[in-house]
Order: sequence, then structure tokens, then C-alpha cells
Amino acid sequence: MTDNFIGLLLGLGSALIWGGGDFSGGMATRRLNPFQALALSSLVGLVAMLILSMLLQEAWLKGIDLVWAGSAGIIGAVGIAALYKGLSMRAMAIVAPTSAVVGTAIPVIVSMFTEGLPQAAQAFGILLGALGIWLVSRSPGAILAEAPRALGLAVFSGLCFGSFFVMIAQVQTESIFAPLAISKTTATLFAVTLLPFLHLRFPSPRLHPLAMLAGLLDAGGNVFYLLAARYTRMDIAAVLASMGPAVTVLLSALIMREPVSKPQRFGVILCIAATILLASN
Repeated sequence: MTDNFIGLLLGLGSALIWGGGDFSGGMATRRLNPFQALALSSLVGLVAMLILSMLLQEAWLKGIDLVWAGSAGIIGAVGIAALYKGLSMRAMAIVAPTSAVVGTAIPVIVSMFTEGLPQAAQAFGILLGALGIWLVSRSPGAILAEAPRALGLAVFSGLCFGSFFVMIAQVQTESIFAPLAISKTTATLFAVTLLPFLHLRFPSPRLHPLAMLAGLLDAGGNVFYLLAARYTRMDIAAVLASMGPAVTVLLSALIMREPVSKPQRFGVILCIAATILLASN
């Protein structure tokens, strides 16, 4: 089994986990302010990463690795808050695909400068993947009155996620959970510090299990993406991880009874084709 294929499997795993996390976070934000949901979910993720890091006795980060991981945590936290708010506005058709495609574009562009151009088949797979992400994430019936604001939130969250992809992939250490513990620490501090200024209280974990679930799933997606970026090109890992909205939409269809359109079905086919192309060496 080649490193590229292992990276592909890890990237798909990240998409599955992150998609479930986004759905849980979007549902939680219907009862919470986005920064309340972010504070609780980040704290849960932090505790999980700290426990795993200590159990495995991983080396703590130093120097530039500490800076990269901490910066990734802050920018990722801002992106999650924007995404949760957008998803809570019942404009998933706008938020999910736009955020995913914008988030994918940044690591793809950066990888072209740092790792060179991908092979022809992989480059075509990246394009198909981006188109598939857009189509599969589109839900019929978006609220037009919310479209401009939702679009702005989607683009902003995508920029944040793309920056997170690039920053966390720069950490040069064998440790897996320690970098994410640092990332979650800065994310949690950022969210908790903002709550008093927004006149908000820290939410009760007992009353908001969906926010806690979102935190666990987001942390799990981070682990799989970080591993994927070590086994394959960063742009390939990011494209695969960004297929998470397909899971979000599937859960919305199954649980919220949202209809699945023909473009969405075609988008799934494109994502499958993109995955096959990205697996080529």
C-alpha cells in the first residue's frame, strides 16, 4: 500500500468525520450563539487531544511548530464560528459548498508553489473534486433573503479553513495529538475570551450534547487530516477532507428530511471519480 493511497484513505476519513461534526455544530447553533457552540466544542476537543497526547507521551511542540499550531487553532476557530452561524441560517445550499470550495482552493494554490504541480490525472481529480463538492453540497430551497449574508459567511469561513489546512500541515514533528492540543488550546482561549464581551455565558455541557459531539468529531477530523497531509500532497489531502459537506447533506436528508436533488447525485459521482484520480501515482 503506497503512501499516497494511505493518505487518500485518511483524507476520506477526515471528510466523513468532519461532515458529521459540521452537521452537529450547525444543529447546536440553532440553540446557541456560534461562539458559545465554538467555546464548548473546542473545550471538548482540547480535553480529548490532551488525554491522547499524554497517554502516548508525545513530545511537546517548540519554536516555529508551536507558532504554526497555535495560529492554526485561532484561524480555524474563527472559521468554525462563521460556518456554524451560516449553517444555522438554513441556507446550507449557499454556505456548505462555497465554504468547502474556497477552503480547498487555498492549499491547492499553496501546494503549487511549495510542492510543484501535481500529475495530470491528480490535477484533473482536484478540479473534479472541487466541482463535485460544490454540486453535492447544494440543497434546494435556500432562503433567498439570507443569501448575501450567508454567502459572506461562507467565503470567510472557507478562507479560514484553507488557512488552517496550510498552517497545521507546516508542523514538523512526529507527534500527532500534541499539535492539535496546542491548536485546540488557542481556539478555546479565543472563544472563551470573547464570551464576556458578547455578554454570553459558557453553555452547559449537559444541556448541549450536540455541541460536545461536534467538538469530538472536529478533533477527530483534524487528526485524520494531519495524518493525510503527511502521507500525500497537502492539496490532495485538503480536497479529500473538504468532501465533508457530502456527509453533512446526507445527514440533513436522513434526519431533517431535506430533499436530495439531481445535481447533488451527480456531485457524488464526480467526488467518486475525483477520488479514483487522486489515488493515481
